[in-house]
Amino acid sequence: MFVLQQGTLDPGQYIPPLIGAVTTVVLFVVVFAILYLLGQAVVTPTVERALRARDVNETLVGLAVSVTVTVTAVVAIALAATVAGFGVVLAAFATLAGALALAVGFAAQDLIANFVAGVFIIQDEPFAVGDWIEWDGNEGVVREIGLRVTKLETFDNQLLTAPNADLANSAVVNNVANDRRRVSVGFGIGYEDDIDHAREVILEEGAAIDGVLDDPAPSAPVTELGDSAVVLSGRLWIDPAESGYGPVRARFLEAVKQRFDAEGIDMPYPNTELSGGVEVRNVEADGGVTSD
Repeated sequence: MFVLQQGTLDPGQYIPPLIGAVTTVVLFVVVFAILYLLGQAVVTPTVERALRARDVNETLVGLAVSVTVTVTAVVAIALAATVAGFGVVLAAFATLAGALALAVGFAAQDLIANFVAGVFIIQDEPFAVGDWIEWDGNEGVVREIGLRVTKLETFDNQLLTAPNADLANSAVVNNVANDRRRVSVGFGIGYEDDIDHAREVILEEGAAIDGVLDDPAPSAPVTELGDSAVVLSGRLWIDPAESGYGPVRARFLEAVKQRFDAEGIDMPYPNTELSGGVEVRNVEADGGVTSD
């Protein structure tokens, strides 16, 4: 037979541990609040003012402020836990967080690379929204620059999304970055045609196109003596912010072609002249070969 002995319950034995737990929690909360508010009042505004003083892009300023707030909160939690006596638990969580960060870093290498490239693109500004750029056989007008991808619109009205790492690691041509751009078109004329006459036609037609600048003046030097034609390079200068490269080039081509036709200036197409003789032989039914 088992005898159940009943004892008296002493609530007083739980009071000291409870007071110690409450004191620890209150100490943690107070230290965290002081450190976090101090960081919000001092560190975050200091970072923001320093970046704005250096004319850093607003997108990066916002990102830096957000990161500063997060870092301030993490540091406040770590210091408050240390002061309150949560060091062992904090060390365990720090180890776990480090392992998770390492695993995520390996799994998200491309994402991180695109993010870092986006930061540099926004800061260095090799191109801006509205610019026409070319890279690795692609081209388009920039519509949005994000921290991970850049969105462009092609001339066929297609949406092109390019990872920022591809743009940061490629030679990007910005066709509208400068206030002047040259439009060059090669015009081939026959070897019997008058070069000065053809040059005069090219310069007159080029200067008559809307948007073509007077300075530098249009020019048309001879750039090649081809197999079938003498090539003159018609060169015009435009302001890409005011005149489109494609439309000006198209009008230039059409105007010179029509004027050449009216002036009787030949625009020969490539041709090949064969010399020598040709011998024709007939094959008889029995397999023999006879000459005509």
